[in-house]
Amino acid sequence: MYAVVETGGKQYRVSPGDIVRFEKIDKPVGEKVELDKVLLVRGDGDDSLSVGEALKDARVIGEVAAQGRERKVLIFKKKKRKGYQRTKGHRQYFTSVKITEIKA
Repeated sequence: MYAVVETGGKQYRVSPGDIVRFEKIDKPVGEKVELDKVLLVRGDGDDSLSVGEALKDARVIGEVAAQGRERKVLIFKKKKRKGYQRTKGHRQYFTSVKITEIKA
């Protein structure tokens, strides 16, 4: 069984037992997270596929495993022959979530 959920402006395919890195969610480690914007649910053996209006009651439940920051991304700007150079760095926050169950 798997589901496609949307969070942080991105879509993720998740299954029970997966550990997924989402955009930062303000919850402490160990707390439960309920994702209610489910776009698709696929059943186990019966090949049932649910999309659209049937998913208003669907939920994906997980537990926050970790909070952290990604590796640094360097931003470098330069204008040739003008002596202009700028370097900046950015580290994006993330939340690791262990998916425990999919309710459809």
